[in-house]
Amino acid sequence: MIEVNHLTKRYGGHTAVDDLSFTVETGQIYGFLGPNGAGKSTTMNIMTGCLAATSGQVKIDGFDIFEDAAQAKRRIGYLPEQPPLYLDRTPREYLRFVARAKGIPEKEIPAQLEQVMIQTGTLDVANRLMKNLSKGYRQRVGIAQAVLGNPEIIILDEPTVGLDPRQILEIRELIRSLGKNHTVILSSHILSEVQQVCTTILILSKGKLVACDTPENLERLFAGKSTVELTAEAGEEEIPGILAGVGHIVNRTVKKQDDGACAVTLELDAPAGNDICRDIFFAFSKANKAIVRMTAGKASLEDIFLELTNSGKEEGAQ
Repeated sequence: MIEVNHLTKRYGGHTAVDDLSFTVETGQIYGFLGPNGAGKSTTMNIMTGCLAATSGQVKIDGFDIFEDAAQAKRRIGYLPEQPPLYLDRTPREYLRFVARAKGIPEKEIPAQLEQVMIQTGTLDVANRLMKNLSKGYRQRVGIAQAVLGNPEIIILDEPTVGLDPRQILEIRELIRSLGKNHTVILSSHILSEVQQVCTTILILSKGKLVACDTPENLERLFAGKSTVELTAEAGEEEIPGILAGVGHIVNRTVKKQDDGACAVTLELDAPAGNDICRDIFFAFSKANKAIVRMTAGKASLEDIFLELTNSGKEEGAQ
């Protein structure tokens, strides 16, 4: 459906998108995940033909977005981060204008307007000025204009930014419903959003693609990395010797507490199963030192995100 090959975008000496390649398959919901400045919006603007690339190629259903722009854009509905709304118009007036701009035959426009307004939940505000609508309704109108013409691909840039919790849940449900009949691509820096809505996650960092997989596979891929946190009645200087014989420990952090015990965090190169926890327990028992608390955990999607994006410390344009 979409092929992105060696896409690069530079602004002077800054590289916003760096040799990016990936494929989007039909009938899925894809999430572009990354911190601010990772290159998400720049990539989307290039994919939709709104921004020229420095180099590389984007094909939409076989049509080059630069060389066959009209054919490629006909297959895309796009909602930028700032919806292109005319606030002195009603949703019905605005959507009629968009329908004509998209070349929808005049006789088909009334039925299409009715359909997209029902689909996006905007029919009840169809004749109110958009300047009087809530941010949630304005976002719905923005999605409605993207859906007009029934494009195969819907691209949404930060569709829930600035919304309240209830509005976010409603927009997420709308995106899920769109995914039943369209290929949907959305960008976000909110982990829970892409995890709950998307079937495939693409993680960008400093303009590069650092991961592309399902949420489940990403967590499974990193499942071998885990941690054990414990509190032990032992001195800081004693901990290294006590743990010397325990395998799979790749990093160790020890912090003395006010009560004299030590808080210990162990990073492992294997799942923190019963065998490793048992080895840790008996190592302290052998040294006649008590463990008063011990918990084991595995890598979450948040851990994966932070590791792949260097703790989210990004620079540059988005």
